[in-house]
Amino acid sequence: MFGTSLSIGDDILDIGTQKYDRKSDQRAIGSGAMVPRLALGEPGQFEVPNVADPAHFCRNNFASACGNSDANQTVKFAKGTTTLAFKFNGGIIVSVDSRSTMGAYIASGTVKKVIEINPFLLGTMAGGAADCSFWERNLGMQCRMYELRNKKRITVASASKLLANTMSSYRGYGLSMGTMITGWDETGPQLYYVDDDGTRLHGRYFSVGSGSTYAYGVLDTYYKPDLTVEEAIDLGKRAIYHACHRDAMSGSINNLYHVTKDGWIKIHAIDVNDMHYEFMEEKKNAMSSS
Repeated sequence: MFGTSLSIGDDILDIGTQKYDRKSDQRAIGSGAMVPRLALGEPGQFEVPNVADPAHFCRNNFASACGNSDANQTVKFAKGTTTLAFKFNGGIIVSVDSRSTMGAYIASGTVKKVIEINPFLLGTMAGGAADCSFWERNLGMQCRMYELRNKKRITVASASKLLANTMSSYRGYGLSMGTMITGWDETGPQLYYVDDDGTRLHGRYFSVGSGSTYAYGVLDTYYKPDLTVEEAIDLGKRAIYHACHRDAMSGSINNLYHVTKDGWIKIHAIDVNDMHYEFMEEKKNAMSSS
């Protein structure tokens, strides 16, 4: 009824483009068929949606929308996280949660949201996990190439600029990234924020994600440059706890890193639920003594 079958080979990457549409038209005309039938499940073939027009189906259901825009796609990407980092006299604290969500559905509670780019450089993930993971690992490759060419370690400013340049070149392609690049170089501890628009900001502290407003409340209240290492670790821990307590899209494990002139150190990985009872007991004791 539909003429000869059509198998999809390695031109799957062309789906949704004018090139693919032209090829599909030529196949349909050559076979004398109005709508070609897809032969799926064959060895050595990529599978596509089992519909008459896979490209049209993908455009309608999985369209990529940037920022707060909406392409009226059926599948909408809902994200949530809390990440933060701040500089102080003793180095840099990087503190994150580990929950991965898709709307109200918790996909995972053990996501590693701190990407160890090299022994002196860390990156955080907020937004699309695949985008952040891929491009920060790509940044790691670029940083290593810089070291091999120049026989010295790349500065944090240069590393963040490389990522910002990459994001600028892909602006409008639907990437979802809100990252912090931090580390220690010859200029001391440095912290930068980079997002998918190519925005690059230098600052003392940042928080990114759906729970960032709650984390900022704690940071704004208790942050000061002359914190001791113990106080800084406690601040990073409390800020993530309060964000996870108020934001349903954040939670699970608090992973905390301390960056010094000798490189980064992972301090702890604590269940936020355990922190809740710890701080609740602390609050009870404080109220009873007052």
